[in-house]
Amino acid sequence: MRLALAEARRARGRSFPNPPVGAVVFRGGQVLGRGHTRPPGGPHAEVVALERARRRHGPRRLRGASLAVTLEPCAHHGRTGPCADLVARSGVRRVLVGHADPHPEVAGRGLARLRRAGLEVRVGVLEAECREQHRGFLSVLARGRPFVVLKLAASLDGRIATPSGESRWISGAEARARVHRLRARVDAVAVGAGTALADDPELTARAGGRVTHRPVRVLWDSLLRVPRRSRLYQGGIAPTWVLCSRAAPAARRREALAAGARLLAVPARRGRAAGGRLDLRRALAALARAGLTELLVEGGGELAAGLLREGLVDELHWFSAPILLGGDARPAVGPLRLAALAQAVAIEDLRVRRAGRDLHLSGRPRRPDARARRAAKAAP
Repeated sequence: MRLALAEARRARGRSFPNPPVGAVVFRGGQVLGRGHTRPPGGPHAEVVALERARRRHGPRRLRGASLAVTLEPCAHHGRTGPCADLVARSGVRRVLVGHADPHPEVAGRGLARLRRAGLEVRVGVLEAECREQHRGFLSVLARGRPFVVLKLAASLDGRIATPSGESRWISGAEARARVHRLRARVDAVAVGAGTALADDPELTARAGGRVTHRPVRVLWDSLLRVPRRSRLYQGGIAPTWVLCSRAAPAARRREALAAGARLLAVPARRGRAAGGRLDLRRALAALARAGLTELLVEGGGELAAGLLREGLVDELHWFSAPILLGGDARPAVGPLRLAALAQAVAIEDLRVRRAGRDLHLSGRPRRPDARARRAAKAAP
């Protein structure tokens, strides 16, 4: 199963809306074939692994072999046929599964087909690791939104730019390399309009001077303020999806579409304090409906604060540079509107590492539940 997980990691950011699954066919201590889920329309991990094993060793060698797969084989017709039926006919005797698939069209049916065919089936092998691998897919099914990773690079006093907006480079080379590795394993990378205007980012993943992954680039731009000459609108680099308000000017919509962008219209938040900003939950739901399962958000401060306020960040990566910019510099996180210290966003499972000259802190943000917030607000 660890080999299957290694295969699955090769599919991260490349298989959506399907989960990034890995599979290994083995006999005793010999690996016969391995594979991971291909992009939509391509074969699933089990099919790739079995076909490779068949080509290299012949069909007879598969008889009595075992298959390890990180997710329950599918049992329905989509872009491809049911994997469970193919596995049942392959000749393997035993199937090890990371965890059951909660998708309504699968939900145990794949496991049942395998057992009816007389195969030995074991479920729950390295289940926690497999669920972590499929976290985006599981998030969409359970919550109707992608798994959200927030990355921030700031000075030691939590600032991301000088008062004039200069921000390159706050973090060092090793921290920036880690950010590119984060980009390499997600479906999409998102920025707000302010960051796009200030930095004009490309948002590809690079290593050694070459592009290794072209995630979908998501621009949060309610009124389509970012000009079409920006690098986010350059064709051929990577797909660009723009989350905009339904009130965005029609002329700007036409320009964005002409530049090849995909527009996702999202309702604005209600209330006077909303300021025309997009409803974040509906924006994430729109991205999930469009097929995204895991999203890396790289700023800016207002977008980061909004996501944290509403409990929409699942994983945080904070790169802290050993410099001080002062209170007049631009903050990494905008207002959280806390009425009491008890309402602060806590970072659980905190991990601290060195990244060259910088610190790399990562963990899972947790906001107190509604009862705790009400109690804090009522406290003297």
